[in-house]
Amino acid sequence: MWDDEKMLKKIRNLFSDKKTKWVFIVLFTIIVALLALYFFVLRWQTYTYFGGMGNASFLDPSCNVAGINIHGELKTYTTLDEQNYDYASSEDILSLLWEAEQAENIKAIIVEIDSYGGSPVASQEIANEIKKINKPVFALVREGAASGGYWIASSADRIFASDISDIGGIGVSMSYIDYSRSNQEQGITWNSLSTGRFKDSGSEDKTLTGEEKTMFQRDINIIHQKFVEAVSENRNIPIEKVSKLADGSTMLGEMALKEGLIDEIGTIDEVEGYIRQYHNFEPSVCF
Repeated sequence: MWDDEKMLKKIRNLFSDKKTKWVFIVLFTIIVALLALYFFVLRWQTYTYFGGMGNASFLDPSCNVAGINIHGELKTYTTLDEQNYDYASSEDILSLLWEAEQAENIKAIIVEIDSYGGSPVASQEIANEIKKINKPVFALVREGAASGGYWIASSADRIFASDISDIGGIGVSMSYIDYSRSNQEQGITWNSLSTGRFKDSGSEDKTLTGEEKTMFQRDINIIHQKFVEAVSENRNIPIEKVSKLADGSTMLGEMALKEGLIDEIGTIDEVEGYIRQYHNFEPSVCF
């Protein structure tokens, strides 16, 4: 049978031995150190994910051009559950732009854009922040800068893109799938419990009424007009011309150059060449 007193006596005797005591102290110290290291790494990864010093590569004194990637769907913020390469959040990008603006070693900024848009608010936030920066900002378009991605690109001092990049997509969409008919076929009933006749507007489980559609279209038109005005101002293109181009379609880089939506056909090499020629320093880019 279990004897508590004997067990306690054995434990006391075990710890009374100096050698055993030091073994336990060392093991305890190692465990605490490993736990501290684990939480430090976890905190660093979280900080990196949200754009703090994790992207301090361009803070290296050997760098003089900050490279900032704007890839994927645009959002105002992202969560740890979302893959970083699938989304670009204005929360992260604004932080990086601020770091680049403050860094004394940084003379210019390149925003590498590969995005077909997303949140209009996120797009506007990033574009407005780029316009505030007192250092040259160059947009380098890879696969495409469309919709919100182009809104951001238009705010840069100069836009470079491939001759076959997707450019433009000046338009706004709020389309979604209506599952109401499918629900009826499956015997699912939609029960509306809300205050205000527009509170559950846009639910995928109910048919959009004419009044609701008018309301949403009103908002889309307002955002669309702001998008057109931003491109007109950023690119110094008459608003009448931008309005004609603002049908939601994209065009290849070669056509975009003719329409004034970009400035030059090129890659990172052309961006660096432009910096050498017009800003008189040898670029060292760190993304």
